Amino acid sequence: MDAIQQHLLDTYRAARLNEPAPPPPGRHDRTTLRDLYHHWLTHPPRQGRPVRGSKPGESSPSGV
Repeated sequence: MDAIQQHLLDTYRAARLNEPAPPPPGRHDRTTLRDLYHHWLTHPPRQGRPVRGSKPGESSPSGV
């Protein structure tokens, strides 16, 4: 099921239950991306952090 079909189903259910309709898909994408970008600017990722669950000197399952 894609986002449009899910939105139509949610809208139908909301109408049957006399609830407000959900926002259309993608409505808040720009705001979310902007907030993530500003968070990244204020909290940049640390360099050289090990991958979760790996130990120094241990290779990954792909061998890379």
